Parts: sequence; structure tokens; C-alpha cells
Amino acid sequence: MVYRDGLENRYGLTAIGGSNPSPSAKQGFEKILNWYVKLGVWVCVIGAVFFYAWRKGVLLRVANFTAETREELKKCTWPSVEELKGSTVVVLVTLALLAAFTVGIDAIVSVLMRVILE
Repeated sequence: MVYRDGLENRYGLTAIGGSNPSPSAKQGFEKILNWYVKLGVWVCVIGAVFFYAWRKGVLLRVANFTAETREELKKCTWPSVEELKGSTVVVLVTLALLAAFTVGIDAIVSVLMRVILE
């Protein structure tokens, strides 16, 4: 790099002896600083929301809700793999029949509308 006064600068020093970071290096530092400022703001916002929720008892209610939900789910009976496969087949067949019915009705209504409008 060539800096002012024609000094070839391999070590980041100017002719007067101080450091002279390039403009691109300054922009990189500013971007990093800007990123850390944004990060700090978000950490403060999230921390404030967390503190507010903690003070109002929201976190305790969420924890209680989660614990009660887990207890209720332990009381449920879940289907076996065979029951689940059977139910899946029933749902897929029902969807296929509904789709065929919809297509059939649409075709009939389309033909009727063409006949009426001609």
C-alpha cells in the first residue's frame, strides 16, 4: 500500500510514526461496534421483558401450566401403532372420496352452467 508522502507502508505506520488504519478497516470496526450495540440493545430488551414477566408472576404461571399439562398427558391413553395405521387409512380414504365428490359436483355444475349460458 502507498500512503501519503509516498511511504510504502507494510506495517500500518504512517510517515509520522502513528498507526493509520485503512478506511475499509475503520468501516469494519464500525460495523462490528454497531453489531455489538444492536446486540446489547436486544439483550437489554429481552432482559427487561423477562424481568417484567418474572415480577408479574407470568413465568410461574407458565411453569405451572406446563407441569399440569404434562400430568394430564400422562393420564391419556395413546393409540398403538396398528390403531394409528388403521386411522390413517380411514382418513386418507375419506379425503379421496371427498375430493372425488368435489370434482364430480364441480364438473356437473360446469356443464349445467355452459348449457344455461348458451
